[in-house]
Amino acid sequence: MTSYTAHFKVWRGDAAGGALRDYEVEVNEGEVVLDIIHRLQATRTPDLAVRWNCKAGKCGSCSAEINGQPKLMCMTRMSVFARDETVTVAPMRAFPVVRDLVTDVSFNYAKAREVPSFVPPKGLAPGEYRMAQVDVERSQEFRKCIECFLCQETCHVVRDHEENKSVFAGPRFLMRVAELDMHPLDAAAEAGIDRATSAQDEHGLGYCNITKCCTEVCPEHIKITDNALIPLKERVADRTYDPLVWLGAKIRRRGQ
Repeated sequence: MTSYTAHFKVWRGDAAGGALRDYEVEVNEGEVVLDIIHRLQATRTPDLAVRWNCKAGKCGSCSAEINGQPKLMCMTRMSVFARDETVTVAPMRAFPVVRDLVTDVSFNYAKAREVPSFVPPKGLAPGEYRMAQVDVERSQEFRKCIECFLCQETCHVVRDHEENKSVFAGPRFLMRVAELDMHPLDAAAEAGIDRATSAQDEHGLGYCNITKCCTEVCPEHIKITDNALIPLKERVADRTYDPLVWLGAKIRRRGQ
């Protein structure tokens, strides 16, 4: 096994402020950035704060900015960097810093609570749901999300405009709305919930300008923009501007 010494810059600090600090650290063949952060904790900086859990790219805990790019530390191999390259590790910029590489992502949990949950069809108990695979393939893709919040982190609407956070759910939760809107058994409409319209009016879908930044950083390779956000925007446009849809809604309301 070959090893070498790498130059790392790791952000150290808390909510009051901080800075990048330089470290020389050993790197072994096959390691990922999270291995190096753990080695720093074990040998140089025992007080370095970092959030992680599975180290297998499935828990979404170890999100950070590596050389300015939102990534999972456990899925970023050291072999992608030149041996003489400085590797910079910093906390996600879209969320408040707690300490070192740990950020406060509670914004995302607040947005999750704002999305109405799945509404089961009347007359069916849990375990009695039956769906054809072809009907759930699109929404099933979105269930691969590990909630690393890298899509939220890279979305400039969230990242660069703090004032938008109160009215914009971000790509992860707009994708959740799209998933439920596409679900063949979701009976939200019968409960008076129009998911596409609420995406626009309550979750800020109109702020999304489909730059595909969220798709590019997704570690699960979910096509967030093409398969969730754009179809959701199309549904909103259809329900708002399609004259036949408008007329049908008027007739239904008049009948009621």
